[in-house]
Amino acid sequence: MTEPGHILIVDDDRRIRELIRSYLLENGLMVTVAGSASEARERMRGMAFDLLVLDVMMPGETGLAFVHALRETGNDVPVLMLSALADTDDRIAGLAQGSDDYLVKPFEPRELLLRIRNLLRRAPPAAEAPLVVHFGEFQFFVGRGELRRNGEAVKLTSSERELLRLLASRPGTPLSRQELAPSGADEASRSLDVQINRLRQKLEDDPANPQYLQTVRGAGYALVTSAAGAA
Repeated sequence: MTEPGHILIVDDDRRIRELIRSYLLENGLMVTVAGSASEARERMRGMAFDLLVLDVMMPGETGLAFVHALRETGNDVPVLMLSALADTDDRIAGLAQGSDDYLVKPFEPRELLLRIRNLLRRAPPAAEAPLVVHFGEFQFFVGRGELRRNGEAVKLTSSERELLRLLASRPGTPLSRQELAPSGADEASRSLDVQINRLRQKLEDDPANPQYLQTVRGAGYALVTSAAGAA
């Protein structure tokens, strides 16, 4: 694959989903998280994902019911199920509902990563993202998360890189705060504000009046690229 897979992690345990999120980010994948099946549906309305990592036992709609509903509507996104239920019958039930793989908790993160990569190799990408986006003096190489200004590398943190990847995947299109701060908590919202401000310090000549990373009133944030034109 020339582009990193975009993974949606669905787990009601915030600690687990953040641990998985951090590990996958460190290994070059794009990651969005959701704490429930309903939140996952909201994410999927705004973004295309290459793979779902889905917890089986969640309050409300379970992972089994969620993947069954996805398959009933013809959605064939690859699904890797996570569960503390280790019995053979439980694994068979998960696969029977339409999941592509099943991993028992607790698991070794390296095994999770290998299973994800194997599934991604077998499946076509959900949507084509631009390999490179251009804005002003900048080039952002989406696949390797590399930002350059007039050919010189600009250092990004892993959080800044993920945020820029999300924005660059839909250039010129506003992404909501909920899409960019998936956990939805006040802490995550404040963190998003910090990351936006830091990115503007690196991208904008006048961060107070941004030209590229723009706020779209009532809609969120958009990356205005050469292809997207002026907002």
